[in-house]
Amino acid sequence: MNIQWYPGHMTKAKRMMEEDIKLVDLVIELLDARVPMSSRNPDIDELGKNKARLILLNKSDLADEARTNAWDKFFQEKGYFVVKLNARSGAGVKTVQNTILLACKEKIERDRKRGILNRPVRAMVVGIPNVGKSTFINTLAGKACAKTGNKPGVTKGKQWIRLNKNVELLDTPGILWPKFDDQTVGIKLALIGSIKDEILNISELSLKLIEYLKADYKGILADRYQVNEDAGLVEILTEIAANRNCKAKGDELDLDKASKLILDEFREGKLGKITLEKPE
Repeated sequence: MNIQWYPGHMTKAKRMMEEDIKLVDLVIELLDARVPMSSRNPDIDELGKNKARLILLNKSDLADEARTNAWDKFFQEKGYFVVKLNARSGAGVKTVQNTILLACKEKIERDRKRGILNRPVRAMVVGIPNVGKSTFINTLAGKACAKTGNKPGVTKGKQWIRLNKNVELLDTPGILWPKFDDQTVGIKLALIGSIKDEILNISELSLKLIEYLKADYKGILADRYQVNEDAGLVEILTEIAANRNCKAKGDELDLDKASKLILDEFREGKLGKITLEKPE
């Protein structure tokens, strides 16, 4: 399965971010806690060099807590400030503003020495599609100021949001990168919903998910779907279709329906707290 998805508006968005980076003090990068490395756009490090950096491990409520803690430590050791959060419920969001000020402490101190008082910290919020940027901004600001949606590509333009006298945020569209050099990255992004399902082979994708779960989270499939985990991938998917009554016309088993079911249940957290990668 070869996954590539780079709509034209992403090229324009990247150019816009390259222009706007000079206006900000801090880059806030949202990652999906279930795939922290795969949900990092490699262009962001180049874009944000010489800026303070804050990583938000979003959707941590859906992720394996022990692995999230390991990723937190991994990024902090590389010099990033890190906050674990669930933007939808607001868990962890309250600590973000203090962390923004802490990350920009040197800049605030420089301003004070020059006699520049009350100039707000300006932060650019970046991340791949569907990682929860708009939900995070709305929760942090306490009002619906950024469009949200559970499909990638909702935010198309940029907008400034003034949180208070101390902090202003620049919301940006979610951007991927033009080519996935490692196809496992594309597969993981497809699994979490950052690439439109319409362009994917859902059956192949569900078999990849079954493969990950068999290797790393033994017992989950057996508990949830009453299947034999020692069987082959297609056999397991067929068993799920049978046990969940996924039928097409003529009473035949519908593997596409079963594939969509397991993907939806993974994305909604119904299979448990799962993280698809560990820090190297």
